[in-house]
This record gives sequence, structure tokens and C-alpha cells, in this order.
Amino acid sequence: MTVLSTTPDPESLTFTIVAEFAAPPAAVWRLWADPRRLERWWGPPTWPATFAEHDLAVGGRSHYWMTGPEGREAHGWWHVTAVDEPRSLEFEDGFAHPDGTRDDAMPVTRTRVDLEATDEGCRMTGVSRFANAEQMQQLVEMGMAEGMRLAMDQMDDLLVAV
Repeated sequence: MTVLSTTPDPESLTFTIVAEFAAPPAAVWRLWADPRRLERWWGPPTWPATFAEHDLAVGGRSHYWMTGPEGREAHGWWHVTAVDEPRSLEFEDGFAHPDGTRDDAMPVTRTRVDLEATDEGCRMTGVSRFANAEQMQQLVEMGMAEGMRLAMDQMDDLLVAV
């Protein structure tokens, strides 16, 4: 299994997910950097993602949406705040309106992803930080932990083709 753990920590207002892959960090990085590869795993299998815009550079922006089984769309955005290819990236992640503009009524997380070489390939650690406990609880109740696990479990198959 790709995902080793998902750990919500209400005291530190963080959610951490750890996964390991039998591929080097550069290959895992490409799954984040290439929008066509990213959209093949960013959403859970029943909510596939489409990236209309994706700029993985400091100051870059992404606009995406996930489409549910009944055709309902959930839009999101990223604002990239740090990039150290192929070791780490940081971005703000939030909900968006269909035109890609920020939905200020919904929570924003600040996420850092670290890719570390291991003897078997790569360990990826993602830490999402929340502004407050209410926002964290809201996203956990929306299924964030299970959704991220299902999404990241799709990465192994994509790394075979990298």
C-alpha cells in the first residue's frame, strides 16, 4: 500500500499523510509537476480531477475541479509559495467558485510536501496546516483523510509508467 499513515492532530492544527513509493523522488515530483499526471491521482477514484491551470513555480497558481459520480463539480485552487525541485513544495489550497476565483466562505490549508529518497525509493510526507480547529474539523468531516488516502493510493500505478 502506498499510504502508510494519516494523522490529524487537533492540538497543532495539522493533518499529516505519509506514503512510500518504489520510485525515486524525481519520478514522484513529476506526478506533482505535470498537470496531466496530477489529475490522474489528485482526486479520489470517484471524484477525478481536471486541472485547467497549473503553474508549479513560486507565485504560481492552479485551478482545478473534481467531478463526482453524479456530475457535481467541486472547484479548488492552489497558490504555490515554495518550490525546491524535486525535494519539496509548499502551497495554499482552497475551494473555488466555478470561474476559479477563491471561495472565501471555505477553509484554506497551507500544505508542505517533502520527498525524501529511501533505500526502496521515496517517502512522501505531506503536512496540511489549518487556521483554526473549526476549519480543521469541517474538512475532516467532509472526508479529507479518506479522500487523500484514496487519491494517493493511485500514485503507484502512475509511477510504473514514469
